[in-house]
Amino acid sequence: MTKTTTRFWHPFADMAAVSDQGELVLARGEGAHVFDEQGRDYLDAAGGLWFANVGHGRVEIAEATARQLSTLASYSTFGDLANRPALDLAERLAGLAPMADARVFFTSGGSDSVDTAVKLVRRYWSELGQPQRQVIITREHAYHGMHLAGTSLAGIPANQASHGSLDPAVVVVPWNDAEALERVLSERDDIGAFFCEPVIGAGGVYAPPEGYLAAVRDSCRRHDVLFVADEVITGYGRTGAMFASERWNLDPDIMLTAKGLTSGYVPMGAVVVAGRVAGPFWTPQSHPVLWRHGYTYSGHAGAAAAAMANLDILERENLVVQVDHLQHVLGRGLAPLSTYDVVAEVRTGVGLLTAVDFTPEALAHGVPARVLAGLRQRGVLTRLLASGALQISPPFVVTEQDIADLAGAIDAAIKDAGGVARTPIAVGHEEPDLLPQITSDEGVDAFDDDHYLRDRPPHHG
Repeated sequence: MTKTTTRFWHPFADMAAVSDQGELVLARGEGAHVFDEQGRDYLDAAGGLWFANVGHGRVEIAEATARQLSTLASYSTFGDLANRPALDLAERLAGLAPMADARVFFTSGGSDSVDTAVKLVRRYWSELGQPQRQVIITREHAYHGMHLAGTSLAGIPANQASHGSLDPAVVVVPWNDAEALERVLSERDDIGAFFCEPVIGAGGVYAPPEGYLAAVRDSCRRHDVLFVADEVITGYGRTGAMFASERWNLDPDIMLTAKGLTSGYVPMGAVVVAGRVAGPFWTPQSHPVLWRHGYTYSGHAGAAAAAMANLDILERENLVVQVDHLQHVLGRGLAPLSTYDVVAEVRTGVGLLTAVDFTPEALAHGVPARVLAGLRQRGVLTRLLASGALQISPPFVVTEQDIADLAGAIDAAIKDAGGVARTPIAVGHEEPDLLPQITSDEGVDAFDDDHYLRDRPPHHG
């Protein structure tokens, strides 16, 4: 008989191993740290799952949610029904949105937001008399959630394997080749949208090559293809701007958000839609335009209250500005790890998003798993991405000392796993000669604090 020590089926887990070895049960969180049931302290290097933007233990969010739950937890928002927190949140997000005349469709999370956008794109073109524009373009390494549409859009083959027939109307292009997208758009008349993570997240933390985002955005405009920015990870401050679309001036037609909307305190997502795309659905027609789409918890009152409190904290504590500063601290602290023979690359410098990736030989010999285990022993929690890289995406309240401790822990774990430094290093401190050859991101020095202070306005909203 199969050994069973838990009835909880974990996502993305080898349940035979989990049942055999047991679970790490977390009981409490405070700031950038979480604690297990035995009281042991762990630095949350993954931000939960990219979502703990304002950090753990925020009583303010809990109290705001509780107040709303005690009056009206939620109610259907189908038809003309609404609640005040959802209305207020929609108005606030429209004001923050990096596109004109925005409208907001609420979901229960990121995967919901992706499916919503795929259906919206196709319905939009149908309303414009071009129903053939069903095809969605996505990129290698892309992650767009795990619902059926998002799985179909995945640029991570392992996430599609053994799930049977998926949506065939998907084209995958290289993640870093703007000309490849231009060629596809020039050759076909059935493309509805291009889905793009401004910084690829779960697929490996790949920041855009210089000029890439501007080029693909221009291609979409020339060919009248909708540009969908998937900001489920990058939204609400993760890249040092409220939205990555703001940082790179993308003016998306549709923007997908979740995670940092509530900092994970309550599940919620939001699809932000430019006015021109919403137009066919909001303009009086000779026949009613009813989009038969929605979720039980679209505009959930308690979740909206949590989101409003979360945004209050982001703004009041200037946490987006804090990320703008800490991205350089994190980059300088972790870049020296690239001197190890088992490390292929340290991708860092854009917001609080970093991947420590390993060589093919290290992957083949199980080094990443040993490093991950070594980090847990040292009081650091994170995970391995699809590429085998370590995910580093801490809460925005992480301190510079936390970052130094994190760098030291990764350094020690790599050494214990057999890694040998090619050059003597002092991990966790500024070592300018060891910084990777990152000279710009869209013309901006990724470590140039003076540029950010001089040329970029503070992000208070």
